[in-house]
Amino acid sequence: MDLNEAYNICSNTTRNEAKNFYYAFLTLPRMKRRAIYTIYAFCRLCDDIADGDSGIEEKLQHIRCVRHNLKMVDFDESREPVYIALSDVITQFNIPVEYFNSLLSGMEMDLSKARYENFSELEEYCYRAASVVGLMCIHVFGIKDARAEECAISLGKAMQLTNICRDVRDDFQLGRIYLPADEMRRFGYSEELLESLQVTHEFTELMKYQIARARSYFVDGMRILDYLERDARVCTSLLGNLYVALLDRIERNGYDVLATRISLTLPEKLFLLARTWFKVKCRVWR
Repeated sequence: MDLNEAYNICSNTTRNEAKNFYYAFLTLPRMKRRAIYTIYAFCRLCDDIADGDSGIEEKLQHIRCVRHNLKMVDFDESREPVYIALSDVITQFNIPVEYFNSLLSGMEMDLSKARYENFSELEEYCYRAASVVGLMCIHVFGIKDARAEECAISLGKAMQLTNICRDVRDDFQLGRIYLPADEMRRFGYSEELLESLQVTHEFTELMKYQIARARSYFVDGMRILDYLERDARVCTSLLGNLYVALLDRIERNGYDVLATRISLTLPEKLFLLARTWFKVKCRVWR
């Protein structure tokens, strides 16, 4: 398989699987876009391992295989399209392989840990599951200032915390609770209430607290726009805006994320794309 074919497969994976991300990626120039498609395809490969029907030990073995492949990744030897394209992306954009290994560590953490006692534990997971992906991406986007790294870390955490707020019900049905246990106790909301999908006053207050924290990370994370190359700003801004819109939707829904899964419609996403493009293009950058 040649390199262009491998990139095309990664592109198709992104088009078929990415939801909120795909429309943002379309705004990137071709070389950066196909690199981001490849990073997404690798993350999708990892998600498929985590979400599969095999047992925990088998999933851990799959993760070990991915680690091995990352060590051996070589365009001339690999026959897997994701690794063929990824090898080129890592080399072309000088992405540290340690970021990919940190993502795999987050997967291992997810398989071994179903509860988080406090936010410190959850924050570590958010870094491994999302912030490292942001760090991969800014190598592709191009940065003008090292401060972009801290912003990417914050933006990744903000997006992961948004996912956690949105997916409380779905995660619980999979046996996981990402809401910090000490905060659940502080607000007086128990696992028993969650099991019965009760949206109580206590749950509402708990969710307000979670959303406020996610928003604070977005404030820090979106400062990254000042430090990115111009042709990546619309993409990054749109990604942030899509997730902030999910938080807005949760609030408008009375913080009820237990009755139904909160999402944005295609027209809403396209409207955000147009509005974001206009705002970014009209903004005066330093």
